[in-house]
Amino acid sequence: MVRLMSAKVRLFVEHPLGEAQPVPLSRDQANYLFAVMRLGDDARIALFNGKDGEWIARVGQANKRGGILICEEFVRPVLTPPDLWLIFALIKKARTDFIVEKAVEMGARRILPVQTAFTNSERIRQDRLQAHAVEAAEQCGGTFVPEVADLQKLDRLLADWPADRRLMFCDEGQVGEGGTAPLPSADQPPGPWAILIGPEGGFSETERARLRAMPQAQIVGLGPRILRADTAAVAALTLWQITYGDWR
Repeated sequence: MVRLMSAKVRLFVEHPLGEAQPVPLSRDQANYLFAVMRLGDDARIALFNGKDGEWIARVGQANKRGGILICEEFVRPVLTPPDLWLIFALIKKARTDFIVEKAVEMGARRILPVQTAFTNSERIRQDRLQAHAVEAAEQCGGTFVPEVADLQKLDRLLADWPADRRLMFCDEGQVGEGGTAPLPSADQPPGPWAILIGPEGGFSETERARLRAMPQAQIVGLGPRILRADTAAVAALTLWQITYGDWR
């Protein structure tokens, strides 16, 4: 029996997966498998598409411009993460990449970059960040790839905020008020959540007042020191996962 350990490469594909299902490769995928990884005929590859679970496939046809993989064995079902959004103010490119990567690894279902009053950057390459999320899922063994939304203004996002989605507002202002503010009891009924991480310059007073007035908002401090935005994202995701998520 073919085992997951026998597959040296994991690949996300946008194609149905099933027993004996042929999976055509794009030119970029073929170049990666056959030129970069130097795989040949009958090599085993782990495939996932975010819907049909993970499958072991073998190389049926291989060339530098394309190829076909054949699904042979179902390995495991899709592990869908909890209904958690990560919302973060855009920061420098490398650190934005880091946040997207860690959000995938740590189990966010949707990733939303936003523009706040003190956000320095005004644009992103959404397709590049989505590709980065795919790469992170391939590397970490995930079977689900979260959507990376296009950049939007924070006030516009809050104007259409769902009534049933609670918001973990990570407020750096809590540092001067004792440094921590806990999440509600984990015994509360589960439901959709979001985490909001601010920019390097923090939230404006107008933004902070609006967030504090939201009935869905839960104000949370992340310790006695102000964290960088990328560190805060990891800390907040960890705190939420061990309290409500699939790490419990």
